[in-house]
This record gives sequence, structure tokens and C-alpha cells, in this order.
Amino acid sequence: MSKDKIGNKGWTPLSLGNLSGKTVVITGANTGAGFEATKILLSKGAEVLMLNRSEEKSYKAIDDLKAQFGAKAKVSFIKMDLAELSSVSNAAKEVIKTIPKIEALICNAAVAQVAKQSFTLDGFESQLGINHYGHFLLTKLLFNKVEQGGKRIVVVASEGYKMGLKTIQFDDMNWDKNYHPNNTYCHSKLAQMIFAYELQNRIKEANKDVKVYVCHPGASKTSLINKDTPLMTRIMWTILSNSPMVQSAEKGAYPEVMCATEDGLDQKAYYGPTKRNNWVGPVGACKLESFVLDRELAVKLWAVSEKQTACKWNF
Repeated sequence: MSKDKIGNKGWTPLSLGNLSGKTVVITGANTGAGFEATKILLSKGAEVLMLNRSEEKSYKAIDDLKAQFGAKAKVSFIKMDLAELSSVSNAAKEVIKTIPKIEALICNAAVAQVAKQSFTLDGFESQLGINHYGHFLLTKLLFNKVEQGGKRIVVVASEGYKMGLKTIQFDDMNWDKNYHPNNTYCHSKLAQMIFAYELQNRIKEANKDVKVYVCHPGASKTSLINKDTPLMTRIMWTILSNSPMVQSAEKGAYPEVMCATEDGLDQKAYYGPTKRNNWVGPVGACKLESFVLDRELAVKLWAVSEKQTACKWNF
């Protein structure tokens, strides 16, 4: 979508029409930007199916949403832990049984800046395992449902992709030799983005018409920085959160809602806040660094991801 069509003030939910009859599936939707995205979608009549790890937080979120939008608000929850591939598979089966088609799949959930190296149940470095491998498998398992519905997949990335190594560390994917909370997080988000753009390539080559969009929330007041992050990171984030350099979680949700609903977007683009180093400001197209589109890198990452998740894509 061109800047002229979005406008100088950027995309906002005021552009949304009626979404009645459309079901959006979103990961990590009981707090933060995912929760705010759910609110926006429900306000326009959409049905939202949340895939979350915590039952307690999910039921509270549903109670809060129904208190705001009425008891008939179409919001539900299926338990899914992206750190367990078996949980992702089981959740996908439930989704397939529960809803006839998916308007948009939003890969929103993430962990960030984990202070000490930790691993998923399947033995992956936790940030790569949750942010990339979990969503890689989920997207594959729900692809047919998306194709039958709105034909739209949204990957929520991060400005962190431009930091760290700026490539994939194939010789040590678990970061056993050089673990670093931020660099390893950036590695996981870069992997997500490389996957998204390679998925675009493979969909096109298979003559499918499912669209894949990539966005980022900027610097938003969410729960991404939490007790598992280094102390100094928490202190600095607390200070920044009270400055104009950080925006609300609601505004952080705008890019993913736009990508899930708006027509005319460019797939080989990267959407999010466009001011102050893309931390805040009007939502539009941001500069996309060329190394993300390295096809050789993408093909290699795809093969590794299929092997690690025991998941073979067949279009």
C-alpha cells in the first residue's frame, strides 16, 4: 500500500470496516499488543480465537473482553505452548475442528531478552524455539484453513532483526558458545522474518494466492520485557516507558491489525511505526534491510526448520 493511500497520519483502526463473519486466529493474545489487537478486531464484529499458554490469563482476558463488548462477543481460547511442538500440533488440531476457515492467522506471541540460556521442551534455545520454530509449525498446520478463508498470514517481527548477527548462526543454533540475551533474541526474530518472506516465495511458486505480511509493533508498553530479562534491561525499559520514545500497547497493535485486514498492502514490505527510528509514530512502510531477503540463507533456514520441527511443507 502506498503512503498516499495510508495517509500522512498513518493507518489507524478508523480505516476498518465491518468484520462480522470473519475469524482471526492470534497467538499470545491475553496481554500486550495481542490483547489490544483482539479488542480492535472484536470492536468491528470479528470472531477471535486466541492461542495462549496460560489458561488463567486467557480466561481473565475473555472475561474482560466480554465485560467490554458484551456477553455475546465472539472470543475464545485454545491452550497452546509454542515451547512444545506437541502442544502446537494438538492446538492446531483443535483449531481445525473448531472453526471452518481462518480469515487471518496472526503470529504475535514472543519471548524476548531471556537473561540466561534456556531451552524448550524439544531442546531448542528458547527464543528461537518459541518465536520461530513454534510459529513455523503452527503456520504449516493451519495453512489449509487460511487458504480456505481470508488467505492471509501475519508475522509480527521486531526492529531487533537489524541488530545482533544479521544472519543465521547455523553452526550453533542453540547459542551454546556465545549466548547473549539481546543478540539471541534478534536472531530469533530475524529467523521469523526470513521464514515469512521465503513463505511468500514458495506460495508464489506453487501458484497459491495466500498472502504473507510482516510488521513490527515499534516500542510499545507490553509485557515482553519481564522478570526473565536482565535487570539492567528492565530498569532501562522502565525509564523509557515513561518517555515519548515508547507508545501504548494499543498503538503497538495497529500494524498487525492492519496487516490482518487491509487490502492493497505490499507483501515485500515491512510495516510498523515510522518515526524516531521506527519506535513510534504513524503506521506505514518501514525500510527493509536487504539481508532479510537472501534466498540462499532462507532456503537453508527452511530446511533446518523442517528438520527440527519434523514438519514437511507440501504446497
